Amino acid sequence: MRVLTAQRASLAPAIVLALLVAAGLSGCGTGQGPDETEILWDTWGVPHVYGSNTDSLMYAFGWAQMRAHGDRVLRLYGEARGRAAEYWGAEHLASDRRVRTLELPEHARRWAGNQDMPFGGYVEAFVAGMNAYAEAHPDRISESRTAVLPVKPKDVFAHTLRTVHATFVAGRDLRQAQRWRRAGSNAWAVGPSRSASGNAMLLTNPHLSWGDRFTWFEAQLTGPDIDAYGAALLGMPFPAVAFNDHLGWTHTVNPIDASDLYRLPLAGDGYRWNGGGRPFNTDTKVLKVKQPDGSLRADTLTVRRSVHGPVVGQRDGAALALRIAGLTQSKLFEQYWRMLRATNLSQFEAALRRQQMPMFNTVYADEDGHILYHFGGRVPKRDRGGWSYWQGVVPGDTSATLWNAVHDYEELPRVVDPPSGWVQNANEPPFTSTLPSRVDSAEVPGYMTPRAPARPAYMFRPQRSIEMLAGDSSITFAELQAYKNDTRMLAADRLLDDLLPAARASDRERARRAADVLAEWDRTADAASQGSVLFARWLRATVGGAEAPFATPYRPSAPRTTPDGLADPAAAVQALAAAARTVEDRHDSLDVPWGAVHRLVGPEGSHPASGGDGLFGLFRVLRFDEMEGGRRRATFGDSYVALTEFTEDGPPRAKAVLPYGNASQPGSPHRGDQLQLYAEKKMRPIWLRRDSVRAHLERRVTF
Repeated sequence: MRVLTAQRASLAPAIVLALLVAAGLSGCGTGQGPDETEILWDTWGVPHVYGSNTDSLMYAFGWAQMRAHGDRVLRLYGEARGRAAEYWGAEHLASDRRVRTLELPEHARRWAGNQDMPFGGYVEAFVAGMNAYAEAHPDRISESRTAVLPVKPKDVFAHTLRTVHATFVAGRDLRQAQRWRRAGSNAWAVGPSRSASGNAMLLTNPHLSWGDRFTWFEAQLTGPDIDAYGAALLGMPFPAVAFNDHLGWTHTVNPIDASDLYRLPLAGDGYRWNGGGRPFNTDTKVLKVKQPDGSLRADTLTVRRSVHGPVVGQRDGAALALRIAGLTQSKLFEQYWRMLRATNLSQFEAALRRQQMPMFNTVYADEDGHILYHFGGRVPKRDRGGWSYWQGVVPGDTSATLWNAVHDYEELPRVVDPPSGWVQNANEPPFTSTLPSRVDSAEVPGYMTPRAPARPAYMFRPQRSIEMLAGDSSITFAELQAYKNDTRMLAADRLLDDLLPAARASDRERARRAADVLAEWDRTADAASQGSVLFARWLRATVGGAEAPFATPYRPSAPRTTPDGLADPAAAVQALAAAARTVEDRHDSLDVPWGAVHRLVGPEGSHPASGGDGLFGLFRVLRFDEMEGGRRRATFGDSYVALTEFTEDGPPRAKAVLPYGNASQPGSPHRGDQLQLYAEKKMRPIWLRRDSVRAHLERRVTF
């Protein structure tokens, strides 16, 4: 039975919660949670949500998200509806047309209607909490965002589809239209043989944009059958990276092909298919666009569907259709819920085997000392072509390229408890998840994942990750934090030995001066480091061209030491002179400190940044946008960082930092309140038990 209707969702919070509790849909017994539902907000703005009923727990979680991020989450839901232009004007029309072309609202309605109980009820409770907060606190929601209210369950699913499927999965094929940055992440699991304490440890470190649909919301959920701590992508009713007393996991973006772009030669009003013709399934949609005077203008969108999927473009007289794997796998929330409740590796893998996630690596550790790497996703089974073939535009006029089946869990790369004592991933292919490699490339279909990264320099960050793990046989918890904040530029170790003598022998005076600066540089991107700005400017110009500049290209047989050296030192010196000119022109000095140029900017001020692009071989990843005066502002990178050490006789030891803070709502004291902590390479303790939360209590809310 469904508990909430649209009418019920608009009721006062206390009434809605009473209905939820009385319904008792979860079927859970009495647990360690409180008799009443409550939220304890700690001094970092993290909500610790306690409920004796799972429905009321999810209600309070939705309420907490709206309190911390109301304006942002309503904007995201409005965009996921494909109605943002109707609400806020023509600048959102392109986004609406993409959402409606991909038919995400239609998929969302099917997802919402396909949920098993009690999970469908949990989503309804989640949105009821959001609506209740907005109704109770209309003064805390921007008037322009109220057009989205009331939130409905299908909004949650549309937002999930837009974020996960249309961005992560299909991002390669839609990148030109969507204009987002490449996502990334670091992940480590350290087993007992490599841990100084003998306990398994986990590093969680996604790299995403600092805002928009990639905003993390940190929380603890405690109920009769759950006690988990982690971070949810804003607007979603589940933590995506999390841990409980027994185990934890994190994700990285994997190089996977789970979407394809098909070329359809046009034939009349349709397209060629298997030697004949086939009509498009055509639908006309009317979008509304808000005008400056408040009136609405109609915008007509014609959606053409092919056997492969919707038409998303046209090129050289042919239509381009997009096929995305996983659109019919509607139980993503249920899978994550089972992962959150798992207490051992067997239960956790049983949840993973449901394969509701369309992509992502999973890195895992637990109290029993097990560690796991799994290359996850809905990988289509294809009967032809390797990676390069499927990365291009695929012939779509034949059923030979039409895929429907996907690989089972057991057919995907996986590493459990390797002899090395560690697993890691920094967005590279699965073959270096541990070394010596435990994934045989001969057993992995060529179309599933590439044998090498798209650009050789993309290996520098994974190699720095491996270098730190392999170089320490007894890693302490403090060292785990230090390694996470490492700012050594591995690319410098590979290239400067060739660059410096060539530059010193050059007849270019500026190149010789640049070489002197780089010779004195400590090869890091610490805030005080002098020479890093120059090296970064030169490296981007050098590796950004069509030809790789390395004397020795990347070789899978030498995964830790290649690429290496300069193929053309003379050209590299010329690029160095040009880079030096740019740095001097912008900053008046070749040895300007990294932190003087690269900044962490928040509501309370600006801090010097340490870290940079993984292209440099940096493990502490940040990317920057230009500001006035030649300085650059961090807008992407370390978005949530957590360290967890599991023990057999107590709660995990855990620390975290969320650089942009756990709230975005205007007036919140937690907007950017962790930025200085992050700038200083510090982390805050995670409080897991109620007594420790109460000792650091900012606010208590009961329902």
